[in-house]
Amino acid sequence: MTDHRPLRGIRVIELSSFVASPLCGLTLAQLGAEVIRVDPPGGAADISRLPVTAGGTSIYWTGLNKGKKSMVLDLRSDDGRARLRELITESGDGGGIFVTNQAGRSWLSHEGMAELRPDLITVEILGRRDGRPGVDYTVNAALGFPEITGPLDHAGVVNHALPAWDVACGLYAALAVTAAIRDREKTGHGTHVTLPLDDVALSVSSALGYLTEPQVNGVNRDATGNAVYGTYGTDFRTGDGERFMIVTLTPRHFADLVSLTQTGEAVGALATALEADFSLDADRYRHRELLTALFRPWFAARTGDEVAVELAATSVLHERYGSFAETAAGDSVTANPLFAQLDQPGVGTYRAAAAPMAFDGRHLFVEPAVDPADIRATARSRDSTASRTGA
Repeated sequence: MTDHRPLRGIRVIELSSFVASPLCGLTLAQLGAEVIRVDPPGGAADISRLPVTAGGTSIYWTGLNKGKKSMVLDLRSDDGRARLRELITESGDGGGIFVTNQAGRSWLSHEGMAELRPDLITVEILGRRDGRPGVDYTVNAALGFPEITGPLDHAGVVNHALPAWDVACGLYAALAVTAAIRDREKTGHGTHVTLPLDDVALSVSSALGYLTEPQVNGVNRDATGNAVYGTYGTDFRTGDGERFMIVTLTPRHFADLVSLTQTGEAVGALATALEADFSLDADRYRHRELLTALFRPWFAARTGDEVAVELAATSVLHERYGSFAETAAGDSVTANPLFAQLDQPGVGTYRAAAAPMAFDGRHLFVEPAVDPADIRATARSRDSTASRTGA
């Protein structure tokens, strides 16, 4: 069958570590680009990052670097630096693309390399727009989300477990590469893209209204615990200790929840007493605690399995809370065409996800990552031209 990967023929050189920049390269590789990582002897700072296998191979590193090749270069040497510049500026219609989160090196500047290849595309991922270092957790701390995250009875801030800004930044970087390729095809011009992590967080937060609300309404977003801001949604505990997340985005969802919990008379009386209209998001959100008190006994009187069966017969948006282990063993992984068996050196065989989008019904899978043990071994040889290529 013909492989219709949209970025076939594109060659990207990646000098990166941690999440955002490697995720950009992974995304481009999944779409068909040839992505070549440049690693220092022994590997970059994240090559052994947790979690690791019993043998010490980083599950994190191999996950983000599937589908890529690796060339080990000692960038402290003149020869290694010259070889990297040659790789980046090499001739060819699909080449001349460089992605990095290691900016600030004068010998690797876009302007200097563009003298060798004027149509060069460089995407530099920065920590902060003013040049200071920054990572997801520090950017998020300054932004404001930890202040409104966590239980309502918790007095301090709570960090989120997912590095959301790193993920968004990596995907924005991949989009920037494809946009710059499109522009180069039309104009013949190269592009120097800078993408600060803090600007990614600010841009998304602005689009979602978190930064607009205090400017326009003069109020800061309140913490809501597990309640969904702006409509009715929260979590409920069943009689056997299971938890469900319930969301009612539309009047129909809410009406079905009222019918299911047999609280129509009580909800109607509450609406009358409060002069509220529960077909409106704002009223459902404003009076969420009173509504939750009416619905809670229904969940508490049933087991998790009973609740799941009865909710499935309604339009109410719901899901039982689970764990990563339960998800990995469940149908969403084992029976999902998004996943296929991958034999990763140093890790073993497991079901690995492709790019989430399907092209004409087909997911795009990539080969395993280079064995990080091969890269770590180069620390002993200091071979500035050693090359390791994935299977």
